[in-house]
Amino acid sequence: MFLKTKIFDAVDKIPQTYWDSLDCCINIYYSPEFLKAFEKANKDISFNYVFVTRNGEAIAFANTQLVTIGLETITKNIKMNGWLKRNINRLFCNNYIRILFCGNIFLSGEYGTFLKQDEDKIEAFVSLVEGIKHLSKSLKKLSGLFVKDFKNESLYITKHLDNYGYTPMLVEPNMIISLKEEWRSFEDYKSALKSKYRVKVNKADSKSAVLAAKELNVEAIETYKSQLQSLYQNTIENADFNAQVLNLNTYTFLKESFEDEFTVIGYFLNETLVGFLSAMKNGENLDAHFIGIDYSKNKEFAIYPRILNDYVRLGLKAKSKQINLGRTASEIKSTLGAEPETLTCYFKHKKALPNRMIRPFVKNVSIKTFKQHKPFK
Repeated sequence: MFLKTKIFDAVDKIPQTYWDSLDCCINIYYSPEFLKAFEKANKDISFNYVFVTRNGEAIAFANTQLVTIGLETITKNIKMNGWLKRNINRLFCNNYIRILFCGNIFLSGEYGTFLKQDEDKIEAFVSLVEGIKHLSKSLKKLSGLFVKDFKNESLYITKHLDNYGYTPMLVEPNMIISLKEEWRSFEDYKSALKSKYRVKVNKADSKSAVLAAKELNVEAIETYKSQLQSLYQNTIENADFNAQVLNLNTYTFLKESFEDEFTVIGYFLNETLVGFLSAMKNGENLDAHFIGIDYSKNKEFAIYPRILNDYVRLGLKAKSKQINLGRTASEIKSTLGAEPETLTCYFKHKKALPNRMIRPFVKNVSIKTFKQHKPFK
């Protein structure tokens, strides 16, 4: 029973039987509706979908995006000497590189590949890698490939990427809050905190009390879309790394498709939008998506701490088991009880010689350390 790979350049071209065979759509992030929202809104990205089939039935899936990014986006927050930085720049001409990402570049977590249950996971994954290799050969001016965000329990499968010249690298962890069943309300959650952390939570709510928090429906997202985009790009400019800027038309499509599962809350100061959060309820978990902040108002009105508090509120309201607060700002997230979930990515230069030269650098990339708080009694 030979395995075959098939590649599609649009969600609408994928046969429904493939989704039915994989039985993956219970996870929203693998559903065609979710993938199509990103495809429709982000026209400057080339999306491709790689499937592995056996006797015409899909047994594995990978989601890819081809993006062009500035090299400084990658190197600006990585410590290296001047000589090494110059040589890295020389490897990637003109300071712009085209990267094929396997994994959703707009999500933090293991949402790029899906392997059908009861299949030989290694065989299916290796076939996916072959499909990605075939796709990469058809792309012009491609600099490298990046396979993203695998949890530790998946590394026995993904280690086979080494046979294809990929180098593993640690990235910033997801910060996960595990919610206890006895926490029925935000007050229950706060009661479980040590005093100094409870004071922090209350202070954030007090300073932000003047803000009006409003849940945005499709029409409101459309009305405030330019302001949402501007606030979101404020946070992108403050981020250590971001491969691509999301077109927030995506939010309109997500809200239309997922309604109550997808939440956007705007924070208004005297009728002016000064911040927002977005979140997706995915099964038993709540995932923080992008946020936006007017940083000139952030300190005075504690916009970001209030957003974090509200993620906890949303998780409790949804009766979620976990809240994934995503990457970045790990220390402040840990003050709310979030614990790090280690993630590993893999990178390779498309050409063999530059790949050999860059491997030691990739292996030695180190992530920022942070103080892990233990806020619960």
